[in-house]
Amino acid sequence: MKIYNTMSRKTEELVPMEENHVRIYACGPTVYNYIHIGNARPICAFDVLRRYLKYKGCKVTYVQNFTDVDDKIIRRANEEGVSSLEISERYIAEYKKDAHGLNVMDADVHPKVTESMDLIIDIVKKLVESGHAYERNGDVYFRTRSFPDYGKLSGQPIEELQSGARIDVNDIKDDPLDFAVWKSAKPGEPYWESPWGQGRPGWHIECSAMSSHYLGETLDIHCGGQDLIFPHHENEIAQSEAASGKPFSNYWMHNGYINIDNKKMSKSLGNFFTVREVAEKYGYEVIRYMMVQAHYRSPINYCKDLLDACKASLERLYTCRETLDRAIGAAPAGVISEEAAALFAQRRQQFEAAMDEDLNTADAVSALFELVRDLNRMSADSTTSREQLTAGAALFDAIADVLGILYNRKKADEIPAEVLALAEARAAARKAKDFAEADRLRDAIAALGWQIKETRQGTEITKL
Repeated sequence: MKIYNTMSRKTEELVPMEENHVRIYACGPTVYNYIHIGNARPICAFDVLRRYLKYKGCKVTYVQNFTDVDDKIIRRANEEGVSSLEISERYIAEYKKDAHGLNVMDADVHPKVTESMDLIIDIVKKLVESGHAYERNGDVYFRTRSFPDYGKLSGQPIEELQSGARIDVNDIKDDPLDFAVWKSAKPGEPYWESPWGQGRPGWHIECSAMSSHYLGETLDIHCGGQDLIFPHHENEIAQSEAASGKPFSNYWMHNGYINIDNKKMSKSLGNFFTVREVAEKYGYEVIRYMMVQAHYRSPINYCKDLLDACKASLERLYTCRETLDRAIGAAPAGVISEEAAALFAQRRQQFEAAMDEDLNTADAVSALFELVRDLNRMSADSTTSREQLTAGAALFDAIADVLGILYNRKKADEIPAEVLALAEARAAARKAKDFAEADRLRDAIAALGWQIKETRQGTEITKL
């Protein structure tokens, strides 16, 4: 599998440090509010990465943090007159509702900043002791110029950053480019005891501490949104490599932005949408499909037309799968034809080739729809064997599972026994050409909240 590495700015073969085991760290949310549409993109995109690696037989260790202490959390807590912990726990629970609604698998570990203070303090101590960081009035700053490679991820040389830096006369930093790794506590803020006094971590240091603890000092893949490249990921690299002396991550993956009606999403523009708001209107699965129908590095232009198109595409996929179930139930026993076996192998190869080329889910979705065309044709042919249709269904399900879609498929609606008995009686009436009785039984079934109709694949019973 090849992936685009932001660090090298080219597509590279993915070679994990340990054979057949990929260690991934994903930056998680700051939990002070519901997640918005932009937040949903990385969690869906890198959930697909994880699923595909597992599909390929890899072991994956996936870590995603929760930033549960932060200025925004503290501000929200003060506005509501509650503790920061109450705010963060509330929105961690809300995040999980949305993530599960989007069919995103839980990480193997979801570390929290508030539960990782010893790890964070240890790495800050290392930086201070090695001269890469210094303390000023209870604050600790990373000495950016002590890391010669600063800017290598974002491509922003330190000379360019220096020319654009502003110097505040009240700034206690030695250099305007230095950034906080520990912040002294202000009155009314949550704090932890440290060698530098009461305080809490800077934003960037938390990910360095948690990722190295759970995945080792060098990761296979670090991923997140494009907006995190600078300064967050740049600062993570500097402090992590300064502390360990080792490369922080071998691969960096970043997803593209989501625009709203061709404009950048912004609260000030009034085009800011939470996942919960959109899901209430369209359902979570339409959002999930929207994320996977485009290549993860391409921008997505969120708009009503796109959502409607995604909804229609999902309906086509569901229709195919439901038709396939009915066809399997009515199909004769037999074998898989050589032509069908070759066709299924071709579709699987087409899907895998797309995914192996930098997780190209757009082409993978195209492969799935070509399979839909094949399966619809087979389902319509009454001579197609049950074994052949079952094999096609298995391939369909495998591709859909990697993409994380079609998870709301009715495995089998619990059709009441009374409805099944009426359907059986109706079938007998139709066979006897007693169409008046068949119509009466159809109406009786409808009165119980079910619809019955005949298709080329057999009798279909659905909830009204």
